[in-house]
Amino acid sequence: MTTEKVATPIDRQVLKRLDRLVAEKLFPNRSRAIQEAVEEQPSRLDHTRLAREAGKVDRRCEQKPAGEGLAGEAQGPES
Repeated sequence: MTTEKVATPIDRQVLKRLDRLVAEKLFPNRSRAIQEAVEEQPSRLDHTRLAREAGKVDRRCEQKPAGEGLAGEAQGPES
């Protein structure tokens, strides 16, 4: 994986929290902690978006066609 350096301001309190995580050996250094957070965020956003879209589905409308399909299978193939 090719990496590039990025400079960005970060709140001092966030850095203190990162430093605690590094001190607790959860990350080898600040850079790795930030890199993992940045890599993880798009996945979380995708998951959240999928959950929002799934929440829009009207369960009654979805269940009716599914039930009709199963009822047809229970009768067997048409002759």
